[in-house]
Amino acid sequence: MNRPPTPHLILGGARSGKSTHAEALMSAFSPPYRYVATAEVLDEEMARRVADHQSRRGTLWQTVECPLALPETLVHLAANPAPILVDCLTLWYSNLLLRSGERAVKTSVMALCDVLSTVSSPVLLVSNEVGCGIVPENALARSYRDVAGWANQQVAKACRAVTYVVAGIPLALKPR
Repeated sequence: MNRPPTPHLILGGARSGKSTHAEALMSAFSPPYRYVATAEVLDEEMARRVADHQSRRGTLWQTVECPLALPETLVHLAANPAPILVDCLTLWYSNLLLRSGERAVKTSVMALCDVLSTVSSPVLLVSNEVGCGIVPENALARSYRDVAGWANQQVAKACRAVTYVVAGIPLALKPR
């Protein structure tokens, strides 16, 4: 497999196959692989999801928990270059929004974009495309949808490649 250009954003809906596709892309690089996990395990369901992801990845992966300080974590990891997979940005946006508000999300996303332009390690980022459904009923959900849409646009601009995954099928958006 040819090495994909990086940084590389992999977008898709829930259960579209975006994480599996990102993990497959990582195999083009030499291990060890770093998995930057933005999820927080707050209940039994999330614990099962995390365990499923970890068992699928295997022993060549080092997991780094990072619910908030993503730009700083990438800078730290890049000091010892190895391929990095961030999964997922939408959980990171949610963590920031709920703790610190929309301004914090925007500031942190711009910091992430700055880091992506300088980091020497290959970086793949997974994010949900949240703007394809109906307009949410409540203000917090609308705010989240809006900030996630804006944030994905900024990250896509900062990446050399963007792939959209639908029903497990990757579609290259950038470069065309």
